[in-house]
Amino acid sequence: MTTHPPALWRRALAEALGTCLLVAIVVGSGIAAQQLSPDDVGLQLLQNSTATVLGLTVLILIYGPISGAHFNPAVSLVDWILGRRTGSGLSVKELCTYIASQTVGAIGGSVLANTMFEVGTAISGKERATPGHLLAEVVATSGLVLLIFSLAATKRSSLAAPAVGAYIGAAYWFTSSTSFANPAVTVGRIFSDTFAGIAPVSVPGFVLAQLIGAAVGLGLLVALFPRDARTADDVVVPHTVNTRA
Repeated sequence: MTTHPPALWRRALAEALGTCLLVAIVVGSGIAAQQLSPDDVGLQLLQNSTATVLGLTVLILIYGPISGAHFNPAVSLVDWILGRRTGSGLSVKELCTYIASQTVGAIGGSVLANTMFEVGTAISGKERATPGHLLAEVVATSGLVLLIFSLAATKRSSLAAPAVGAYIGAAYWFTSSTSFANPAVTVGRIFSDTFAGIAPVSVPGFVLAQLIGAAVGLGLLVALFPRDARTADDVVVPHTVNTRA
């Protein structure tokens, strides 16, 4: 029995499809929430977060065995950094391919959601970059990175799908930014002027906050799991397949 990763093009396709569907879930459920509960923002957020929790969990289960179900450049970047310590993890070529696939997929997800609800694709005018929102993105992203890689470090990656879904669902409510925690998803949400959209002017601040959060999460991982962190680059679900020699 030998173990090897799927071809890079398959992993790139999985990352693109997974991120596309994730953004379609976030944006689409946001549009539906606006239409179903136009006068109740709290109920809109509940509907949006519930759909995201369930959808993200399913997407990790589907695409995890192929690509690791990163769907997030911050996660892929940390995977690459940790892999430099052991000579494993993503290579520079794989990292760039993952990030490009995630970003293209995220933009496609917004367009898909807009088209399904016939609202038209337009650049969002929803500005979000307040100091509180940026701090929230640091907190949300650091917690997400720590969760994902601590599960990998302690050999509990099988719990990633429900754990990540639960964390994002909670972070929708305990962070003022509603927990984007993902540079690709942030870029994708520019292209929907709806409940889940974000104005281009807010994106640089959000992405910078998310990258800072990823660095904080990585630092916490190394501090809390100094030995196990060396083996924590196989995420979200171990991206290998088994074949008989």
